[in-house]
Amino acid sequence: MQEILAKFDLTKLNPATSTGQVKGALNNTGAHTVHSPIDDAVLGQVEYATPAQYEEVIKKAQAAFLVWRKMPAPARGEIVRKIGEKLRFYKEDLGKLVTLEMGKILQEGLGEVQEMIDICDFAVGLSRQLYGLTMVSERADHAMREQYHPLGTVGIISAFNFPVAVWAWNAMLAAVCGDVCIWKPSEKTPLTALACQHIVAEVLRENNLPEGIFNLVIGDAKIGELMTNDERVPLISATGSTRMGRIVGQKVAARFGKAILELGGNNAVILTAEADLQMALRSTVFGAVGTCGQRCTTTRRLIIYESIYETVKAKLCAVYPKLPIGNPLENTTLVGPLIDKQAVEMFQKTLAEVQREGGKLLVGGEVLSGCYVTPAIVEAENHFHCVQEETFAPILYLIRYSGEVENAIELQNGVRQGLSSSIFTLNMRDAERFLSYSGSDCGIANVNIGTSGAEIGGAFGGEKETGGGRESGSDAWKAYMRRQTNTVNYSTQLPLAQGIKFDVEI
Repeated sequence: MQEILAKFDLTKLNPATSTGQVKGALNNTGAHTVHSPIDDAVLGQVEYATPAQYEEVIKKAQAAFLVWRKMPAPARGEIVRKIGEKLRFYKEDLGKLVTLEMGKILQEGLGEVQEMIDICDFAVGLSRQLYGLTMVSERADHAMREQYHPLGTVGIISAFNFPVAVWAWNAMLAAVCGDVCIWKPSEKTPLTALACQHIVAEVLRENNLPEGIFNLVIGDAKIGELMTNDERVPLISATGSTRMGRIVGQKVAARFGKAILELGGNNAVILTAEADLQMALRSTVFGAVGTCGQRCTTTRRLIIYESIYETVKAKLCAVYPKLPIGNPLENTTLVGPLIDKQAVEMFQKTLAEVQREGGKLLVGGEVLSGCYVTPAIVEAENHFHCVQEETFAPILYLIRYSGEVENAIELQNGVRQGLSSSIFTLNMRDAERFLSYSGSDCGIANVNIGTSGAEIGGAFGGEKETGGGRESGSDAWKAYMRRQTNTVNYSTQLPLAQGIKFDVEI
């Protein structure tokens, strides 16, 4: 453990550290202790930033923006490319640190770092594709076009379950767009954030660039509140619960800022009578227990056609007790711990409540030791209160449907969240119905692939109480820029639009 921390200089920070604008420190009296959910071992201590330190960061970020925005976008892309190369160099160590601090299995920790590398590659290509438009003017000898300019300072508030990847989604796109960033990571996973900050700072130093391009502020909700209310931060990208997003969204909107909100998910997989069950069940198990159920895209509801319901139930109930649960650093482990004891308590509370509502616990639901639990399967109805809510834990609800696929789609859509959805079927008509305007109401809709595990090439995000924001691929980059329409008159006349006449002698 100490060896991994030392790789990123995380054992020798002090409160005066400013390289790369790190506002957080390790090993200080009265600091906040960071525990590993693996075995409750102390990984280190971090000192939270003060409002005065936050103000220092804002000012350095603003100064760096004046330099950064002048660099041609491909030159900014070259810096991001170098960051990607550093991440490749540190991939194994950073992946292990993600696992140590967050608890996801090592394969997922390494996968998260690979996701950072992938978004760097995407952003490098994007740096030469920040396209505007040309439009036809109704006025003779006039040209109209549309272009994009950087916003300025982008605030990024990330969650513990993806402690580094979601930051990279935002930061790398914002960087090639010409923005600077201020990152507030989860209080539960500050060390991986500090490690990333050191990697980025190394690239900035090597290229003689201002340290304020990428900024990090370690702190609790008070720091998030400062960022949210700060008019000098025109865009806030926040990942977390719907409750948190509602607060952030309202405060940012009140100051006419922009927000990207990636909030709760209550994702369902539909299994039709024509589903390839081998594929569907493998995908469902990963979607339901991967990251110990702590993904916003976790499969939480399995909507099963009545003729295959008992078969599916029996197969899942046979597989779940065999899932290797334990130390996520061991290669054989498939299910690691929940993030902390509070998450364990919520897991237990939800299982007790859903059984009071009439749900039937089929398998799992035990607390083993520390933050380890056995993933649970519960027979339930879609309208149950617990089923309608997102519980960040490995609980899979089995729900039966009959009749046409539209009945399953209605159940899938019958929650307040709208992030990810999936259907397994070999029936082309059912697949197309699911993807049609009257099908899934989620931001992500998949066929014959699960709800969890999005590629960076597509825009990521959802609808309804998921927030409506989009990050990562496609044209998500436009959120980090301001749009400007230009009209150029190269004639000797001054015609008005819509044919308006306004003659005046000058």
